[in-house]
Amino acid sequence: MFREMRRKKQEISKEECVTILKSEKRGVLAVAGDEGYPYAIPMNFFYDEDEGKIYFHCAREGHKIDAVRRCEKVCFTVWNEGVQKDGDWAYYVTSVVVMGKAELVSDQSAAFAKVRELALKYYPTAEEAEAEVDRSAGRVQMIAVTIDHMTGKLVHEK
Repeated sequence: MFREMRRKKQEISKEECVTILKSEKRGVLAVAGDEGYPYAIPMNFFYDEDEGKIYFHCAREGHKIDAVRRCEKVCFTVWNEGVQKDGDWAYYVTSVVVMGKAELVSDQSAAFAKVRELALKYYPTAEEAEAEVDRSAGRVQMIAVTIDHMTGKLVHEK
């Protein structure tokens, strides 16, 4: 169903993909937008390795929510800052592309728990994360993406 990576020599392992998903802070979520146009937006996220799901928070209404309600299939892409090797001006960048199915998290207690985990990833202290969860969790919609297919690639940008 999913295409194999064309440049197999650049493919990274599933473990390396998981490391990128756990460590990076931002990616781009792509959905089937209005009138058949793709809609891709940068997003903060939390990867739950045990569940094999990626979580996002957003407003309870808007383009993303409408798109997910219309079509559950999404693509999410994450990449790292890359590294330079001595004497080389070009970076080696690793990226991960996830294909999956999105669903709106309707269980409030589950949504709050995931908002909390997401906040802990971004806020410098647990106290600040808790304060933000207390302040805004009731207004947030969580989206869970179940991963159907994941590939990763190391590219030398030269």
